[in-house]
Amino acid sequence: MACLFGDAMKRPVRVPKQVSESLHRRLNAYALAASAAGVGVLALAQPAEARIVYTPSHKDVFNNGHWPFDINGDGRADFYFDWSQSATGVGFGIDFFAEEKWNRIVGYYGGGCSPLRAGFRIGPRAPNQAWCLMFGTNFSGGPDWGPWANHGKGFKNRYLGLKFYVNGKAHYGWARLTILHKKTFAVMTGYAYETIPNKPIIAGKTHGRDEATLGRLAQGATNVRQKQ
Repeated sequence: MACLFGDAMKRPVRVPKQVSESLHRRLNAYALAASAAGVGVLALAQPAEARIVYTPSHKDVFNNGHWPFDINGDGRADFYFDWSQSATGVGFGIDFFAEEKWNRIVGYYGGGCSPLRAGFRIGPRAPNQAWCLMFGTNFSGGPDWGPWANHGKGFKNRYLGLKFYVNGKAHYGWARLTILHKKTFAVMTGYAYETIPNKPIIAGKTHGRDEATLGRLAQGATNVRQKQ
């Protein structure tokens, strides 16, 4: 042990080398940039948790009479698909559930809801209504009618825009449907909603996060350096 301590004491003491002024400035700029980037990550951490929740599906919602639809899976029905029959024909549509009277169908044309195309922005600025008659068919063989009828051809992979409330806050979502009148069915092939209240969602979009990216962090660091 004495020998070890003796060796240690014989070692020369290192004298800190003085940093040049230019290097000192660069180190300070780097430290500030890193600090700004860290603040940016913290600021963006909370929004990064918000996301689009997508659920694939294959449900014939026309042949189920009165089918409750729970878009966010919290155990409460938000809407229901319903069809009614009379002596002359059948009508099919979607309505808000009785306990959720403020829920709405977003995007409409005339007296019914529009079969939205992929890419439509579903949000606060889009027109909305409480219920929607999607299509009707006549027993007499006359023409089908309604915004989803498409002259008896129906639509493939079109979207219903949806607005629903969770804890008093509005959320937006969509349901994708294929309707074929000749086979008399309406199949829901998937649905999604945005977890951030009042944030629009794009019809057909199945994923998305508000994340800090390397590009944003680099841009923040560049802005800090430019101020030096």
